[in-house]
Amino acid sequence: MTKFLFLALFGLTTFASNAQWTLIWSDEFGGDALDQTKWVPETGGWGWGNNELQYYTDGDNLTVAGGALIIEARQEQFGGNSHTSGKIITKDIFEIAYGKIEARIKVPLGQGIWPAFWMLGANIDQVSWPYCGEIDVMEHVNNEMAIHGTAHWHNGGGHTYDGNSAVVNPTNYQVYSIEWNDQEIRWFLNGNQYHYLSIANNTQSTGEFQLPFYLILNLAVGGNWPGYPDASTVFPTQLEIDYVRAYKLDAEASVIENEIAEVSVFPNPAVDQLTVESSLEGNATITGMDGSIISEEVILSGSNNLSIADMAEGMYLLTIQHENGSTSTTRFVKE
Repeated sequence: MTKFLFLALFGLTTFASNAQWTLIWSDEFGGDALDQTKWVPETGGWGWGNNELQYYTDGDNLTVAGGALIIEARQEQFGGNSHTSGKIITKDIFEIAYGKIEARIKVPLGQGIWPAFWMLGANIDQVSWPYCGEIDVMEHVNNEMAIHGTAHWHNGGGHTYDGNSAVVNPTNYQVYSIEWNDQEIRWFLNGNQYHYLSIANNTQSTGEFQLPFYLILNLAVGGNWPGYPDASTVFPTQLEIDYVRAYKLDAEASVIENEIAEVSVFPNPAVDQLTVESSLEGNATITGMDGSIISEEVILSGSNNLSIADMAEGMYLLTIQHENGSTSTTRFVKE
């Protein structure tokens, strides 16, 4: 599958108040079915790390009608779970580093109901969560007249997060967005900023947010944060999405659009040797999280074994400049 990766061509500074944006990707949900050239349903019912109740299906929990995507949660037995719902992702299809990401969304209320529009680091399969980073553009729980915007990452000592909430009636359509560059992430409700996180110069070990992320929409039922449905919770219940859009600053209007090499590293964590499998040749650089260069290697197409026995324990970045001009970056942990 060809993956489209959109990256800034140069370092950014703080966004100007009159920043102009160029639309580079969107789904307006104008058809009668989910566009699977843009989204992939993610299925399963294992609790998703939060003790959730739903089984995500790829069936009629996901519908497109009337110019909107509708994700419906139901109280029904499926796959050993007490509820069903839907979740879609752009992983391996569309990934973005820096830009403006927004969606116009109407959320349902209800005890134990947890809709979200969020993002995960595209290297999650290589480094796991929270090392990959997470950006929650919008989350809502239960019956609150407010929404939440949060970032999660690994700060060297463990999982940490930073976020804020904004008061709104989320049962009406509202526009939720972030603006993100190499210095900061800002959260907006209907164009009004309500939260800010500095990620400049790896402050607070926020290097996760200098790499590409993919988009996620889902409607969870129950879990550690909202708690669980009770007699007051009405099923079925629906999350409605009018559109999802991604932009780049006009100043970065030149977009890199290449077929990205398939790269994997294992084991991760590793002790003495790291195996790197790449579909393209290239020059690899291993750097510490402080930006210091640890080693430089030539990577061949296929399997490559790199000695890391002399490296100190910790997290490292592996960056490969491929022969076709594209770049792959992933993280690994040396034990």
